[in-house]
Amino acid sequence: MTSGKVQVAFCKGIHVIRLIGDVRLNLCSALEHYLDGILNNPDFDNVLVDLSLAEGVDSTTLGQIAKISIICRERFGITPTISSPNPGITRILLSMGFDQVFHIINEPFSDEADFREWAADAVDEDKAREQVISAHRVLMSLNDKNKDAFRELVDSLESDRFHS
Repeated sequence: MTSGKVQVAFCKGIHVIRLIGDVRLNLCSALEHYLDGILNNPDFDNVLVDLSLAEGVDSTTLGQIAKISIICRERFGITPTISSPNPGITRILLSMGFDQVFHIINEPFSDEADFREWAADAVDEDKAREQVISAHRVLMSLNDKNKDAFRELVDSLESDRFHS
């Protein structure tokens, strides 16, 4: 698998977040930083998550993506879109309930956009643990299946937080 990257663009009034390769925890701080910036912008209109070039997405990244929809729905009353032409990734999204909080399209994002790479900041262990906990809590909020699947992980990480 190709090492993961996050690229961003602004195209036709929509913020586009493109995840490339194998996207894992190490890119979540970059993703979170970008999201905080666009979602706190009063000119925000909509966002599309482009998974056309993603080969794999870990559960922490999925939690970060789910957070996009929750914030968009609460603050702006909109449901964002995910472009996921990869049937394997789409199957994961559907199994985790993303179809309840996103418009999922299976066509690749093809508009010409000026993408730039969004670099990841170094994250210390405590910050990484907090990101993992937060991302998995978001996934748990989507449905009971996710709640059962991630409860033990979250409990363990929260326990480690107090013992380290």
